[in-house]
Amino acid sequence: MSENRPTIAELEASRRASLRNLDRDPNPPVALPDDGKDNRQRMLDGDWYIADHPESQAINARIGRVAAEFERVFREDQQAAQQVLAQALGSFGEGSLVRPPIFLDYGDNFHVGRDVFVNFGLTVLDVVKVTLGDHVQIGPNVQLLPPVHPLGAQARKAYLESGDEIEIGDNVWIGGGAIVLGGVKVGENSVIAAGAVVTKDVPSGVIVAGNPAKIIRQIEPEA
Repeated sequence: MSENRPTIAELEASRRASLRNLDRDPNPPVALPDDGKDNRQRMLDGDWYIADHPESQAINARIGRVAAEFERVFREDQQAAQQVLAQALGSFGEGSLVRPPIFLDYGDNFHVGRDVFVNFGLTVLDVVKVTLGDHVQIGPNVQLLPPVHPLGAQARKAYLESGDEIEIGDNVWIGGGAIVLGGVKVGENSVIAAGAVVTKDVPSGVIVAGNPAKIIRQIEPEA
C-alpha cells in the first residue's frame, strides 16, 4: 500500500462529517412555512413537504403503469423493455440493462449512466435525484432510499417528509440486499457488500460492509 494513501481509520474519521442537511430541523412544526412553494417544489428542493401534489400523484401513477409494462415486455424482448423503462426515467445511458421488477416513486428523478447492470428487485424512492454513474453493477433487491421522516410523532402524523439525494459513482458494485440511505455519495470504483446499510459517504476505491456500513478494506489501484 502506498505511504501516501490514508489509512482505513483516517477514511472512517472523514466519513463522520458526511451526513447531509444537518441544518434541517428533525422536529419540524406541523404547519409548513408560507414560502410560496408548492409541495412538489418543496419535495424537489429537499424541504419538508406533504406528498399530496396532483402532479406528483399523476407521475407516481404513470411510473406504476410503466413498470408493469416493462416487466411484461421483458419476458419477450429484454432490449425492447429497456426502451419502455427509459422513456419514464430522468435519463438512461446507452448499453444499460435493468431486470424487473423495479419499484420507483416517480422515475423522473432517477438517472442511469452508461453500461449499467441492475439485477432483479431494485427499489428507488426517488423523491429527489438519484444518480447511477457509468458501469455501475447492482445486485438483487437493493434499496436506494432518499426519503427522510421527522423524529416528532405529530409531524409524522401530518405526513411530513423530506429527501436527500443519492449519488453512486462510476464502476461501483452494490451487492444484493444492500441499502443506501439518503444523502450518501459513493465514490468511484468502490464496493458495497451484500446486506450492507450505508448511512454515510463512501470514498473511492474501498469496500464497505455491515450495519451501519464501515470500511473494511481499501482496493489497490489497478496497474
